Amino acid sequence: MIRIGILGTIGSGKSYIANNFGYSVFDADFEVSKLYKKNKKIFIKLNKILPKYISKFPIDKKQIIEAILGNKGNLKKIINIIHQEIRKRLRLFIKKNKNEKIIILDIPLLLENKINTKTDILVFVESKKNDVKKRLVRRKNFNRKLYNKFKKIQLSSAYKKKKSKYIIRNDFEKKSIKKQIKNILNEIL
Repeated sequence: MIRIGILGTIGSGKSYIANNFGYSVFDADFEVSKLYKKNKKIFIKLNKILPKYISKFPIDKKQIIEAILGNKGNLKKIINIIHQEIRKRLRLFIKKNKNEKIIILDIPLLLENKINTKTDILVFVESKKNDVKKRLVRRKNFNRKLYNKFKKIQLSSAYKKKKSKYIIRNDFEKKSIKKQIKNILNEIL
């Protein structure tokens, strides 16, 4: 099985690219959302370390945002709890898709949390800064302070690019994205 990890900055279009490969995608953002809504154990763990912020189940995204913005160390605490569970879910996803030729890993902080393996093929999604800013501002719950907190814990784009075997230039045009993905898949398969 070939594992393709999608890298890029916040708002660069990683999920869009991941979903255009045509293979099963492990979408960590979606999994985290499910954890907040449905996993009572996660609630109990977060409530124990952040009772001032995480007080009711299901966990509302606003609670998480307030916790992150309320204290410098809270983001790391949340990530430590959430990523343990994400790793478990990733293992289940891999097991479930063990007969697939390729799987796609759409996991923010893939490198930062050392979730990738040495054999993963890394693809960096490059987007123009202006395009990214426009897209982020249009997001329903965009919060600049939150964005800056996440930006601080990310590795630099230059580092991610250097670690990647391929770069997709995301111009948000389906035709050009499909062509770039096809070229990568032709080389890999």
